[in-house]
Amino acid sequence: MSESEGALFVDRRAQTREQLTHGTFDVAIVGGGILGIATAWAAARAGLRVALLERGDFAGATSSASSKLVHGGLRYLAMGDVRLVHENHVERRALGDRLAPHLVRPLPFLVPVFDRGPHSRLKLGAGVLLYSALSRFGDGAGKIVSVAKARELAPALRAKGLRGCALYYDHQMNDSRVAVMSARAAAESGAVLLNHAEVRDVRRTHGRVTGVELRDLVDGTEFGVNARVVVNATGPWLDHLRRMEDPKAAPSIRLSKGSHLVLRTDKPWHAAVTTPIDDVRVSFAIPWEGQLLLGTTDEAYEGDPAKVACTEADIDQILGEAGLGIESDALRRDRIAYTFAGLRVLPGGPGDTKNAKRETVITVGPGGMVSVAGGKWTTFRKIGGTVLARVAQQLGVPGLEKALDSPVAPLPGAARPDNVSRVLLAAAPELPDDVASHLATHYGTHAHEVIALGAADPMLLERVHPDGPDIWAQVVHAIEHEWAFEVEDVLRRRTTVSVRGLDTPEVRDRVAGMLAAHGSRTAVA
Repeated sequence: MSESEGALFVDRRAQTREQLTHGTFDVAIVGGGILGIATAWAAARAGLRVALLERGDFAGATSSASSKLVHGGLRYLAMGDVRLVHENHVERRALGDRLAPHLVRPLPFLVPVFDRGPHSRLKLGAGVLLYSALSRFGDGAGKIVSVAKARELAPALRAKGLRGCALYYDHQMNDSRVAVMSARAAAESGAVLLNHAEVRDVRRTHGRVTGVELRDLVDGTEFGVNARVVVNATGPWLDHLRRMEDPKAAPSIRLSKGSHLVLRTDKPWHAAVTTPIDDVRVSFAIPWEGQLLLGTTDEAYEGDPAKVACTEADIDQILGEAGLGIESDALRRDRIAYTFAGLRVLPGGPGDTKNAKRETVITVGPGGMVSVAGGKWTTFRKIGGTVLARVAQQLGVPGLEKALDSPVAPLPGAARPDNVSRVLLAAAPELPDDVASHLATHYGTHAHEVIALGAADPMLLERVHPDGPDIWAQVVHAIEHEWAFEVEDVLRRRTTVSVRGLDTPEVRDRVAGMLAAHGSRTAVA
């Protein structure tokens, strides 16, 4: 990229910041996780002037540290929350069938029945049948399958003591990519988005919160945004922002830490394994990005949310629990490619976090700021509409959210991945099959934007690392079209390089150089 093109890139961020300082927004949303993004998308589609502000990267914390599932929640059925399971099923089918078929894919799940397991064949068989009934049998009926069939789908499934498996269906995703595409949907609907911008304080007019004061962490510029309503969607930092509104605000949430491991595999898996740990908790082993995703933990967390990490104790626990259903050779520590941890935001209250309901709680503070906490990745679109309804009340235009009922808007790039892959290979026959498939399942039709970059510079069609499907054009695309400003933005959340354990020093240095050439800094002050 030329020096003039780099200047234009920097100017786009300056122009965004300038746009944020002009006039008054209907709603300013603080927090660029999936709840903030979903609210911005819903509000913009409803005709509001919307600003979305994020201190770090979009989906940079909890929203990119999930179990990568879009699911009904079999464990919630065990907890007796039938309504939540049905609601989740409706949303997951909508995402997988119509709204994001390029990003959300169906996946069979197996629940092993062992001789001394906590559940019987009869109980599990009845459970998965009811589970599939709550989805109106959209994926077929849940059933019991033989040991031989189960091991065809999950080759490392532990055979000793195995009496069969209950089979059911859910969906999976790459959470970071869904969040980025949802952010693009919000921007295409008119929302103004800025990441790496920290809220330093709230603005007040006659005791009401009427905006926020910010510092741009890319260049240190300080500025403010005026808004009729401010939404606090900061996840683990919710109470921190609430105390800017009201220094006496009592704690309203508690945090639960969930850690995961990503392991390399010898053979491809075609189904996930859900191993019951007790009456509530399960251990997941999920084929994801050509690897095996293991997790999760569920324990109270009271430390700094910015410092949450997967510890050696977490690794021991996850491998130990996975070993109840998976052969030990598949769980060797030298197979670990990546580890990560995130924080669930739960309503305040007594009892173990594992028994707490995963519900969304919306409150309004004394200054009129709307705070939203909790919820499920699966229902992010519905939650956005629910928050919009509360914003509409604050604006004095109740019922505004009804504009979202029809038509249902798909995410950008929505298309069947097989169709996209076929067209990509016809347009760029030099692409390897795995690269074309990877682009189709992470960008949909926007994959054409990616490979178009290779027309001017064929080097961009080369792999970032020889052992992965990501290509250098994705790095440029992330910078030019997806708000990437740091190496982690690119390698962990816009591509899959980090989660495959392929972010070598050489790769990181080259990405840093590309970011610098495009006019952005790679370190946040």
